[in-house]
Amino acid sequence: MVHFVGAGSGAADLITVRGARLLSEADVVIWAGSLVNPELLSYCKSGCEIHDSAELTLEQVIDIVKSAEAEGKTTVRLHTGDSSIYGAVREQFDELDKLGVSYDVTPGVSSFCGAAASLKAEYTLPGVSQTVIITRAAGRTPVPERESIASLASHGATMVLFLSTSLTDKLQRELLEGGYDESTPAAVVHKATWPDERIIRCTVGTLHKTVTEAGLRKTSLIIVGGCMGDEYLRSLLYDPTFTTEFRKGSE
Repeated sequence: MVHFVGAGSGAADLITVRGARLLSEADVVIWAGSLVNPELLSYCKSGCEIHDSAELTLEQVIDIVKSAEAEGKTTVRLHTGDSSIYGAVREQFDELDKLGVSYDVTPGVSSFCGAAASLKAEYTLPGVSQTVIITRAAGRTPVPERESIASLASHGATMVLFLSTSLTDKLQRELLEGGYDESTPAAVVHKATWPDERIIRCTVGTLHKTVTEAGLRKTSLIIVGGCMGDEYLRSLLYDPTFTTEFRKGSE
């Protein structure tokens, strides 16, 4: 049996209760060593066989799983954040399906949620944005043309950018071309919820300069949008004049 487990946003105690239990029971752990907090390995039992997938290909990962299955062992595939976002898990699922190996998935707290918590931000503010776009800039790995940064920026929604810290020159240009103002608030959260987390606030117009001067290259999220500004509308949910299923609004 293979358990895909989201490691959480960074801090070792932000893994889910189920994820921590599965990790503690595993005979074999394959973890994303370049991204996952190594403190999470402290949940592993004595004698657990541990492999760093940063050094492996898909084929090598599957070979480890096959060996574990042949010996009747349980494997945890420990992914950063939540594995559904840039986790490269679908290709692993497909290979396991071919082999007839059973697997399940335990979700994790994504770093985009961890970054919001660290920023004390609400991505969906009434009158500002009711949409969150999670994406990344095109670099060595391409993105579909219809999902260019400029085209997504045209919506003016809250945008959370993964894997883009080394591409801020092009990123800033495309954000501006797409419709964000130079004064649009932005932030860079490096290693969200880790002990050595860094938060740097800036604007779209100063994004590249800010990231360059800070010397950031990876393990950082970029958040763009008016949700980090001061202007928004009060939510109707808790407005005393608004009637809901559970209470009647006042006149």
